Amino acid sequence: MKKVRAHVVIDGRVQGVFFRMETRRAAIQRGVTGWVRNRRDGAVEAVFEGEDPAVRSMVEWCEAGPAIARVSNVSLTWEPYTDNFDSFDVTFV
Repeated sequence: MKKVRAHVVIDGRVQGVFFRMETRRAAIQRGVTGWVRNRRDGAVEAVFEGEDPAVRSMVEWCEAGPAIARVSNVSLTWEPYTDNFDSFDVTFV
């Protein structure tokens, strides 16, 4: 199956609502690797790598996020697959 990489920036009420931890949980469930972090501008940023359907599922998940989040926009950039990750981690700026 084709492997892909998606870089997303999620805007809205996405910090202080467990977005990063729930993103990690969802990514692990789907077998996706990469990272997620809070940005200083209030957005959440993530990179997802894995099989195409799993990564697309993560991007779709980000459009809603956890129940108490309020996502207003998801900016998506498809990047070349790198295979640089062994797991999915919460990182910090």
